[in-house]
Amino acid sequence: MSRVVSLAPPRRPGPDLGELLSRVVRGDQEAFAALYDAVAGPVLGLVRRVVRDAAQSEEVAQEVLLEVWRTAARYRAERGEVLPWVLTIAHRRAVDRVRSAQAAADRDRRAAAASQAPAFDEVVEQVEGRLEREQVRRCLRTLTELQRESLTLAYYRGYSYPEVAQVLGAPLGTVKTRMRDALIRMRDCLGVAA
Repeated sequence: MSRVVSLAPPRRPGPDLGELLSRVVRGDQEAFAALYDAVAGPVLGLVRRVVRDAAQSEEVAQEVLLEVWRTAARYRAERGEVLPWVLTIAHRRAVDRVRSAQAAADRDRRAAAASQAPAFDEVVEQVEGRLEREQVRRCLRTLTELQRESLTLAYYRGYSYPEVAQVLGAPLGTVKTRMRDALIRMRDCLGVAA
């Protein structure tokens, strides 16, 4: 029979994370250093996959390991292994960081949109447009009823002269005369030069 020769170095058993964590609970800094060395790589890898920013990932990983130091007493061996417990903390922290960053970006975007005042020219144009519309309404009120109806149908509803004549039941020549007289009165009222 032929033997398969492995070129990989023999695997050394890793530290007992449960034992290290129980020593961390008692304040053993050397145990925490060993635990840190054992879980820092997987924690950083998981956080990087979620956060995607190297600097923030390192920051979150440090926060996770600090939380492990502070909350080691909460670990319950009957609920599972140490590494999945630590990785669960890491995942939650990473998701929180992403949500926090997104919320901050959304707030900044809303604040920027709210703080953008319209340009001075836009405000002036709006005010001038409003004043001009009011002046046109005031001048329309000075016309006779027949003149106002003729202009309204032609200019605001888009009717042609023959259509205005048909709607008003008036001869086409009469409608044209009313329209001409109404436009002259509007021009004079608005102060437009001929």
